[in-house]
Amino acid sequence: MKQYSSAITLLLVLLAIYWSFEASMPSYTPDTNIENISFSTDRALVHVKNMSQKPHAVGFPAHSEVREYIRSELTKLGLETSTQQGYTAGDWGNFSSATNILARIKGSEKGKALLLLSHYDSNPHSSLGASDAASGVATILEGVRAFLEQNKTPKNDIIILISDAEELGLNGADLFVNHHPWVKEVGLVLNFEARGSGGPSYMLLETNRGNSKVIDEFIKANPKYPAANSLVYSVYKMLPNDTDLTVFREDMDIEGLNFAFIDDHYDYHTARDNYERLDRNTLAHQGSYLMPLLKHFSNSDLTNLKSPNDSIYFNIPFFRLVSYPFDWIFPMLALAIAGFLALLFLGLRNSSLEIKEIGRGFVPLFIILAINGLVGYFGWTVLKNIYPQYQDILHGFTYNGYSYIAAFVLFSVAVGFWAYHKFGKAQTQNLLIAPLFLWLILCALVAVYLKGASFFVIPVFALLASLLILTHQKLPSPYLLLILTLPAIWIYSPLIKMFPVGLGLKMMITATLLTSLAFFLLLPLFGPLKNKNRLAYLFLILCFGFLLSAHFSSGFNKENAKPTSLVYILDADKNTAQWATYDHVLSSWTSQYVEANKAEPKNPSYDILSSKYGTGFTYTSEAPVKNIAPPKIETTLDTIIGDHRKLEICLTPQRSTNRLEIFTNDVEITKATINRIELSEYYLKNRKNSKLVTHYVSNNDYTELQITIPKESALELTLYEASNDLLNNPLFTVPPRPENNIPMPFVLNDAILVSKKIKF
Repeated sequence: MKQYSSAITLLLVLLAIYWSFEASMPSYTPDTNIENISFSTDRALVHVKNMSQKPHAVGFPAHSEVREYIRSELTKLGLETSTQQGYTAGDWGNFSSATNILARIKGSEKGKALLLLSHYDSNPHSSLGASDAASGVATILEGVRAFLEQNKTPKNDIIILISDAEELGLNGADLFVNHHPWVKEVGLVLNFEARGSGGPSYMLLETNRGNSKVIDEFIKANPKYPAANSLVYSVYKMLPNDTDLTVFREDMDIEGLNFAFIDDHYDYHTARDNYERLDRNTLAHQGSYLMPLLKHFSNSDLTNLKSPNDSIYFNIPFFRLVSYPFDWIFPMLALAIAGFLALLFLGLRNSSLEIKEIGRGFVPLFIILAINGLVGYFGWTVLKNIYPQYQDILHGFTYNGYSYIAAFVLFSVAVGFWAYHKFGKAQTQNLLIAPLFLWLILCALVAVYLKGASFFVIPVFALLASLLILTHQKLPSPYLLLILTLPAIWIYSPLIKMFPVGLGLKMMITATLLTSLAFFLLLPLFGPLKNKNRLAYLFLILCFGFLLSAHFSSGFNKENAKPTSLVYILDADKNTAQWATYDHVLSSWTSQYVEANKAEPKNPSYDILSSKYGTGFTYTSEAPVKNIAPPKIETTLDTIIGDHRKLEICLTPQRSTNRLEIFTNDVEITKATINRIELSEYYLKNRKNSKLVTHYVSNNDYTELQITIPKESALELTLYEASNDLLNNPLFTVPPRPENNIPMPFVLNDAILVSKKIKF
């Protein structure tokens, strides 16, 4: 049996990796006939299907249809619903009319209320919004139904808020938090979101103080499949990504928990965010969070969730969510360092460790980090040069992205086996000293600069235990060493995949370096292997296999369609027009208007138009001038008051429009309101590209501006009025996209844009 132990342990390592993913979320099985008091994924799917038939962004015809559907479903549950309507500009200068949907389940006591939150608007202009966020709304509708079927009165009130205009700037949440009386009663928010169409749903905290009490209560609620760790929490806080929950934290200091999934990121905000592509396991995972949390927090004291202390937390199979206080970080680090020094001293003393062989162990370590770091850092750039069409997937995660992650991970493992075969000619216990030294440095750094990642020390303790065994046993059991590698496998395997999926393949360096670092933690198993060179070749062959698979799926088809864009731009001042596109590689559909001898954009000022990733037009060409009316501009007030000049300007659309962007010249704006909603002083001082405001228009509403500037200043406004009707406007004959094309998300698309300047 011993002759097969190496093969068996390698197979068990692969099984442990598989289990790290399999145990992170439930497996969907049809459950239409499940008992009424339980959450049914199938019943939730009915809601998703009904809400994701058409794009339903603010101002779109289907927007009100989805709102009325949600209200009717809440009414069917016996709940009294209401709406909250109002204008808001949030903190992003994105102004819109938002209509929130509200309902309430009365509790038996007068404590703080639990609020269930998701949003019902889809992203403009083509997203069907099945995952983002019909899945969240459906989770709440089905969860509340199952909860009410239990016929138990909760201690706390349960507020249901289905917010509006989240995609435009968290406007509905801003409206509720700053203008609804119920907000003062809220003690905790559970928010359900999506940034893809599959995979595990990650729990992310929103708190201004410490997280320890919220984490303790979350653990008490005991959800079966928690996917959370304090590293992701720390990284999330540093990113510019916000959810509705951010408004509750920033404006009212209310704690909350986000539940969001990010796999299949390529579907995010696209026409492919549909019912069919929503992962059923993922929706089941959302339900597996809501039901125990709803039961627990509807009966818990929500007045005492604030804490000055933070906790480290992470999930692993069997143990679910493990947590311990930040106060343990430095004692645990000190214990690990002390253990390392003690084992090093004892090993040198009993001659199980040798200085020369320890020194050799640093050579493969640095080679692995150098090669895998460089390959990970430049990998995405190289891929975009080989496959320029990838640049048209703006969020940076391609349809074949999982193949690339697998290929880079396999390459990193191959480099690991090759380096230790070529340069690691030493006993395994000696090879462990270099990784332990490196990992202790990393743990010290994260203890100071990224405390949420301090659970990295847990696998280091396991590696120290392996060193103890190897320095005291000549023939240690490989199965015991395998058990000691499980913390590393279970902690790092999901992280290796998560970062390039969620943040795009530009973050492939996280996958290659984390793979390298995890490989070092598995050295007690890999070090004694005699066939490391063969394993290097095997993993390299597998790497090329995945690269070949990615190559054959690098094109586009009906299921994995190419994002394309087309905009007609009319300059109303010059009476000239042009076609413009954001495409880097023109499709046959786009090239009907932007020809093969395409020109670089003639007017780079259009690059200031709002887009998620700051994307600018790539190519333009001349277009026929159409008779499209610009907005009507009326100055209703222009007066000097003290040292300031006050202007009132009314902009009225002369055609059906969806969006109006307003920019100014380089002038100080001391105060500005839009439709009587004041833009914050912070926003006016920090606005980018001289943008004053973006009005996402509902019901073809007018835009009324009140602007105050220094009296000696001259004001120039640049208006960009857009309608998303290029494909069905009778003035144009743009054909429908072919089946292997979809509208490019995150940018102005399928639009007729009219620009106009006016001086005051």
